[in-house]
Amino acid sequence: MTDLADDPARVRDGVRDRGATTIADRVVAKIAAQAAGEALDAVPEGGSKPHASVVVHRDTARVSVSLDLDYPSDVGRQCAAVRNRVRTRVEELVGLEVHEVAVHVEHLHSAHTRQTSPRGRLA
Repeated sequence: MTDLADDPARVRDGVRDRGATTIADRVVAKIAAQAAGEALDAVPEGGSKPHASVVVHRDTARVSVSLDLDYPSDVGRQCAAVRNRVRTRVEELVGLEVHEVAVHVEHLHSAHTRQTSPRGRLA
């Protein structure tokens, strides 16, 4: 009986027979969006949850996250927290090396500009 380790050709065939795992870009984007939401203090009232887009090339990823923030807040600190959390979670869960996480703040939501009464003419 031949041991697998004794025959290099069988070792190579064994590796090929295991196949490959491919994770779709949209799956990585959902993971990135979830991680961005975890990093934020909270989703602003009237704001939307973070969303992400991802470009995967071989074993690396570039991530772009769009989000809404409360105003006033420490925008730089929150964006840094989002970048760090997204990079860490994508690398942990998917195994891709994240080269870039671009954070786009789409809207700043201020408590002063929120209207509790509908706009329009008074009767």
